Amino acid sequence: MKKEIDVEEVIFACGHKWEKLKDHFGSSYEGTPIGYSVEDEPLGTGGALKKAMANNSPDELYVVANGDIVTDLPLGRMVDAHKQAGELSASMLVVPYRSRFGVVKIDKLRMVRGFDEKPAFPDVWINGGVYVLNSRKLLKYLPDKGDIERETFPKLVTHGELLSYPHYGDWWFIDSLKDLKDLEKSVTTPA
Repeated sequence: MKKEIDVEEVIFACGHKWEKLKDHFGSSYEGTPIGYSVEDEPLGTGGALKKAMANNSPDELYVVANGDIVTDLPLGRMVDAHKQAGELSASMLVVPYRSRFGVVKIDKLRMVRGFDEKPAFPDVWINGGVYVLNSRKLLKYLPDKGDIERETFPKLVTHGELLSYPHYGDWWFIDSLKDLKDLEKSVTTPA
């Protein structure tokens, strides 16, 4: 059973050519208001979030997703897990690391013994690019200019303020035209 979440507003943190986003999405989608937090200069992910959150209530709960992520994440469950964990600053989607390359298996004599095409490593996790954020607690850790991944998250770890939300389902990041084509092929090809 899918649990829906109520979204009060969508805010695009954007910069160069942001008008193209506005031309495409406008000011609302199915009744949900859309806002645009425009950077005059690159602020990094942390600075962009701080700017986007600046004009809203400090008690807001934010769901943030990197723009290059496609996933079947049950977002309502992730939000519930964040709320149940108490007053933490943030929760981060984590997904098993999947190699972009095939792995060659060799033995002690350097003989090739097999191949594993783009294996997944279920005990190695990567940042999945989706976060649930408690703005009241998080704002003090966000830089004016800099990345949340390099500057904010390490501080949250030190203070025990970052929860992981493991997800084994579908997850793709679209970094190139090839990534987009691979995604389209996997979605249209029956398993």
